[in-house]
Amino acid sequence: MGVARREGFECYALSFDYGQRHRIELQAAASVAWHFGVREHKVVQIDLRAFGGSALTADIPVPKDSLAPGIPITYVPARNTIFLSYAMAWAEVLECSNIFIGVNAIDYSGYPDCRPEFIAAFEHMANLATKAGVEGRTRLQIHTPLKQLDKAGIVTLGAAVGVDFALTHSCYDPDPGGRSCGHCDSCLLRQKGFREAGLVDPLEYR
Repeated sequence: MGVARREGFECYALSFDYGQRHRIELQAAASVAWHFGVREHKVVQIDLRAFGGSALTADIPVPKDSLAPGIPITYVPARNTIFLSYAMAWAEVLECSNIFIGVNAIDYSGYPDCRPEFIAAFEHMANLATKAGVEGRTRLQIHTPLKQLDKAGIVTLGAAVGVDFALTHSCYDPDPGGRSCGHCDSCLLRQKGFREAGLVDPLEYR
């Protein structure tokens, strides 16, 4: 949102309550949306626990203290495809031509739906799939400002566009009080980013 606001866009934020074990991220999303003064913030409920297949949506332990190669069990099948489909639908209703998504393909966990080729394919599909696209009223563009940044670069960019990192959340396995575990892939990558950027991570870790 910070990048979109810096580029002059009026922002509408979209979050998903999809049955994830780390639902506290929805509170963080609302706080960040308020911080950046978005026009509207929607939270869509979908139940990906119906399918499971991921440590985030099934009773499977979240891996700790390991950034092993390969696609980890925290990958949620088709998650970004589903999220972008909802975003595409709302964008058409808003007559909006721009979607921002924070996927990253450099310093990340290896999720296939974060790769540039996936985003490019979805963008192409989206312009074939909507009435607005077929009629030529909009030409949807998916912006991925983080895709070629390592985690230190993401932290540095966030600071530059005014992100209050105390409002954010990254952990896949927080405790009931919302404190980050400090040991899952997401926590390890976040800590690495702050360390390499030379900034202090304001979150409390248990």
